Amino acid sequence: MSREYCPKCGYPLAVCLCAAISPMGCDVDIWVLQHPDEASHAKNTARLLPLVLPQTRILCGESKTDFVDVQAELTARAGPLYLVYPQDETSEPDIAPCSAGAGQSGGRPLLLLIDATWRKALKMYHLNPWLHGLPRLSFQPQIGSDYRIRKAGRSDSLSTLEAVAHGLQCLHPGLDVAPLLAAQTAMVTKRLAAMPAQVRARYRES
Repeated sequence: MSREYCPKCGYPLAVCLCAAISPMGCDVDIWVLQHPDEASHAKNTARLLPLVLPQTRILCGESKTDFVDVQAELTARAGPLYLVYPQDETSEPDIAPCSAGAGQSGGRPLLLLIDATWRKALKMYHLNPWLHGLPRLSFQPQIGSDYRIRKAGRSDSLSTLEAVAHGLQCLHPGLDVAPLLAAQTAMVTKRLAAMPAQVRARYRES
């Protein structure tokens, strides 16, 4: 018997998230370079982003050739552009106050993220040297991630959705990102509830 999906949120009806989705207004565009393995991952948070931030674009690929059109669009685009990515371990986290496109102004800001496990995100970063010269937005989270249903490769790891929320608050201090976090909380809660008790116990908060 095939599984039925909600036509609005795209999740199986048993874990429909519509009740927790509240689209929010924001003048920042979100583009996500998504590793192919994440596209169908049930616990992926990037798929929540377009539900809350309709201006989100999910761009699937891994290597430089996969993102040729993306590079061209970014080159032609006006407005500030920031790659949300950690600084090197020897560097202090900061917000790079630069803009994409010399001499261009007036466009909407854009946050560019890599959606993958930490190991695969690092590989994507090295496979796409065009990313290295982009202005970078980095930050040190003040609180830990609430994304408890997947193991992280770094102690300061955030889900892609949480990284977007932090990035938006860096650009717009005081911005209410509760709709984003509420969507993730609902997804995490429903995924945990669907797990067998012995598996769920492994993800219990300490």
